[in-house]
Amino acid sequence: MKDQRKTEIKVGITVLLGLIALIYIFGWAKNYKVYANQKYIDVEFETASGLESGDPVMVNGVRSGFVDDILVKGNNVIVKVVVNPDVQLKEDAVFSISMLDLMGGKKIEVKPGLSSKTIDYTIIQKGKFEGDISTVMAMVGGVQNDLVKIIKDLQVTLSSVNNIISDKEFNSQIRSSISNLAQISSKLNVMIEENRTNLKTITNNTAELTKEATAFLNENKDQVKAAIDDVRIVIKSTNELVAKINNLTDETLNKKNNVGKLLYDDQLITDLKTSLEQVKELTKIILEQLKGKGLNVDANVDLF
Repeated sequence: MKDQRKTEIKVGITVLLGLIALIYIFGWAKNYKVYANQKYIDVEFETASGLESGDPVMVNGVRSGFVDDILVKGNNVIVKVVVNPDVQLKEDAVFSISMLDLMGGKKIEVKPGLSSKTIDYTIIQKGKFEGDISTVMAMVGGVQNDLVKIIKDLQVTLSSVNNIISDKEFNSQIRSSISNLAQISSKLNVMIEENRTNLKTITNNTAELTKEATAFLNENKDQVKAAIDDVRIVIKSTNELVAKINNLTDETLNKKNNVGKLLYDDQLITDLKTSLEQVKELTKIILEQLKGKGLNVDANVDLF
């Protein structure tokens, strides 16, 4: 009886230890931990993208919590996050959903932030989805038609290039051009070699001329400066003279001086024309009298 009692106790203890071990292993796998002061944060995302309850929460790459629950809110989702009590999050903390591994697992990556103020755990935080392989594949699917068109165009281009390269006439022209270029280079080398002395002399003369010009400028610096100043004075005087001439022309055109009044006075022009007509008429009469009986002057002068 006592042996049976001992056996039952041993079996019970073994089962209890097994349950404890199972619960521990399950909690470790799902990152469940029992803390009295766990911190709860609600984070809003546009999409959960396969995130599930129990997925890990990484703070700077260190597992520091887990996803407690996921709720749908309109076009967005609210993810309830639990973090360890030793995690210190600031108000500028960043929450993002990213890939956990290549098998498609998800995690929430948290950057604690640098602000001096602690995050308000009662406010729903904004998170972002960083994308994964499925997102990339969806993007590739969206541009599939464009990729096919680009590949076809590339095939046409490569075919055209191959046709050009395989063209015998084109290859002959390329060879001829290269041969001509080689001949030109050879002749240029020969010319340079034959005129090396002359080129050296020209270079030396240029250097000497530059040296003499520099010396001349240094020796006559004051005279050159004075000449430049004189040129500036002449240019200034010329500008002033041109300005005065322009002013005189404007005054003449606008009848603001005597010359303008004489040249552009319509009445004066009319009087001059009348006088010229009278002189012309008088001259005509005198010429007619001279051709006839002579100049006939009929003057009645009453002096008193």
